[in-house]
This record gives sequence, structure tokens and C-alpha cells, in this order.
Amino acid sequence: MQWEPDADQNSRIARADMLRSIREFFYQRQVLEVETPALSASANTDPFIDSFELITVCSGKPEKRYLHTSPEYPMKRLLAAGSGDIYQICKVWRAEPSSRQHNAEFTMLEYYRLGFALSDLMDEVGNLLHLLAPNLNKASECTTYASLFLDNLGFNPHTISNEGLQGQLLERVPEFSGELDRQASLDLLLTHCIEPLFPTDRLTFVHDYPATQSALSNVEASKDDPNVLLAKRFEVYAGTLELGNGYQELTLASANEAILNSELAARESMNLPPVTLDQRFLSAMQAGLPECSGIAIGIDRVLMLQTGASSLKQVINFSWENA
Repeated sequence: MQWEPDADQNSRIARADMLRSIREFFYQRQVLEVETPALSASANTDPFIDSFELITVCSGKPEKRYLHTSPEYPMKRLLAAGSGDIYQICKVWRAEPSSRQHNAEFTMLEYYRLGFALSDLMDEVGNLLHLLAPNLNKASECTTYASLFLDNLGFNPHTISNEGLQGQLLERVPEFSGELDRQASLDLLLTHCIEPLFPTDRLTFVHDYPATQSALSNVEASKDDPNVLLAKRFEVYAGTLELGNGYQELTLASANEAILNSELAARESMNLPPVTLDQRFLSAMQAGLPECSGIAIGIDRVLMLQTGASSLKQVINFSWENA
């Protein structure tokens, strides 16, 4: 049985240097480092993100707990309590199969900046990632979600009919057979036909996603077409490697609750196990979340980028299979 670590000593040194650089970056900007629990009584409601479920007996009787998939909810509780700008480096868990770019347990950097517009956050994230991966070209690409489809596939993803979208899918990804909803169809076209075209030597920022992909971000009408609603969020890539998701955070309590309940309904329609809604998070939203933008960044993937590794196993001491 293997006992040796997957990663080598050079990657361990690179990780330690990277963590030190992150902390210095935020110290210089007076962003406070915080910690929140890894185990919670509530789970992520997103039907496409699976939480690990545990049964504990700490109080003398069995209680269900979930390993967090992100520290988002408790960090937003801190923001509502007046914490100011905050960041956290922590382990998170997502019950997904291992791959070259995914390990079920991984390290996440999540941070929130009060008063930041989405463009402010993109600028700062670019500065941070260029600090952590200096081998990247300093000239980043920045494009809208619509422009990606218009420039590369010749149609507007916000206005194309469902029938037209299915036709595009059959034409461009013929190896796929099955039925997908609109969002999943766009995702498949993005991953198979567009992401491979991203430059490999620099960052690509994609923003203004469809409102159906908003998660807990603000939604605004498009300046070009008031009938099109856009999610105020972005994703940042290096080549096809997705590094982080950023959001102009949704602050309205009722809207947050409506989204979580819609995700619970989606889970039920997909015959997924029910999960417990985070009522403490919703209470914090009622108390008032300040206007802010935030992002979650996969540190292990950034380390891959910095060291030239081809797999997460090369930068994680003990992968899921070796833990």
C-alpha cells in the first residue's frame, strides 16, 4: 500500500511560499483573515454541488452535519455582523469524482471586498493571480459571455431560441446524445467549443453570464437589450483551467431566500436527497449584508499553474485516493 506523498518537496515549498504571498497581499490591503467552521448543520442547496454528509453524536444524540463546499454562508454572516473586508484560506469538500483538475478535498481562497464593483474585483484578482503566477503574460483577456458565443459560434446565447440552441449542440458536439436544459446546453458548448480557444499564456476573464447562472449574485438588465437579464458575476481562467468565480453579491434578503428555495425545488425535481436550509445565513441577510463583491479561488489549481504541473496530484501531498 502506498504511504509516500503524491507531491514532491518542491511543490510543498511552492505552496508555503504561495500562502505567505496571499497573506501579505491582503495584509497590505488591510483585509482581515478569518476562520469559520468546516462542519455545518446546513448544506449547499445547489443541485450541481454535492456535499459530504456526516452523522455526529457530540451532544449525546445523532446529529447530521455537512462538510462545507465553500465558506460563503458563514463569511457573509461575518460581513453582516460588521467584519469589514475579509478573506479565508481553508479546506473545502465536494463529492465529485477525482480528475486531473479536481480532488474531493481541496484548498480554497475566498474573500469579500466592501463597496467593490465587479470591475474592481476583476482588477484586484488579476493583480493577485499575476503575483502568484508570475509566468503569466500580464495582458489579460476580458470578454462578455455573449461575445464568446457571438465571436466563436456565431449566435447570441441570451436570445437564441431553445430549438436553435439544440441545433447548435447537435452540430457542434455530435458525440453527445441526450436531453439537456438550456443552461446545460450552453455549458457544454462553452466547455467543448469555446474554452479550448482561450489563450494558454494569460488570464481570461468572462463576465455578464445569463441570469439563470446567477447563483447569489446581483442580476441587472443588459444595457444593449433591456429584455435580457445578466448575472453580475465573472469566471477567471488560465487556458482551460478555471481558477475562480467572482460575484457582485446579492444583498436583498428575500431574493437570497427565493434562490435557495428554488434550488431545493430543483433538487427535489431531480430526485436528489433533500438538504437542510441555512436559516442562520438567511437571518444574517435579514440583518443586512453590506454592498460587496466576492470570489472563491482554487489554490491548488493556481499552484498547478505556477509550477507547471499537469495534475492536482502533483501539488497535493495526499490525494483523495492516498489519504
